[in-house]
Order: sequence, then structure tokens, then C-alpha cells
Amino acid sequence: MAFQFRKHYNRDEARALLPKIRDWLKQLGRLRQSLSQQEQRLARLLAAGNDAGGELVNHWVKTVAATKKVLQEFAQREIQVKDLDRGLIDFYTLAGDRLIFLCWQLGESEVAHWHPLEGGFAGRQPLDKSELE
Repeated sequence: MAFQFRKHYNRDEARALLPKIRDWLKQLGRLRQSLSQQEQRLARLLAAGNDAGGELVNHWVKTVAATKKVLQEFAQREIQVKDLDRGLIDFYTLAGDRLIFLCWQLGESEVAHWHPLEGGFAGRQPLDKSELE
């Protein structure tokens, strides 16, 4: 059977990545806050009829690039970021021959939920070890 994703995580692999994921989410939070502040400053300058450029725009471009770099950490590993505000993350996994998501969100101590690909967070269910065997 052919699957559209190369990486399928088991629960232990997903759990092992949580420290890095927590760090990446913290970085993204700081970067998003910085982008918001920079964009507000840019908007004020433009609204006043000033040119935008120089150090402020250069810093904004660097912050966008840093954000993209952190998001690439997820993309390279085929980890889905579903909601940055909530820190909602999905990992592809196989349950028998069915592709599902392991589901985790910031604040949870471990990967303890799953949902069908089409179910989303509303279809989230507690993970039973037998479902991954």
C-alpha cells in the first residue's frame, strides 16, 4: 500500500520530539510577537506618509526568515502544525493499514490522543496502545 507521507511516527518517536517541539513553539511565539510589533511600526510609518525601509524593514525580513526556518523544522519531519496559538501538533502514524494522526498540544505532558485525518481536533480521542499495534 502506498502512502502519501514518508514518515510515520510511533508514539515513542513523537514523544521523544516533544522537548524540541516545545522549544520551536516558544521560538515561534517570540518571533510572531516581534513580527506583530514590527508590522505595527511599519503601518504607522506608512499611514503617516513616510517611506518604509532601512533598519526596520531589514529587521522585519530577518524575522520572517527566522520564522520560516523554525517552521521548516516541522516540515522536514512531516509534522503538522495545526494551530500555532494553541500549539496544536499532529504526527502521521499508522494504525494497522490506516493512516491517522497522533495529536498533541502545548501544555500536555505526552502524546496521548489521536484522530482520523479527516476528523480534526473535534474527532480527537484518547490513545489506546492497541490502536497502534
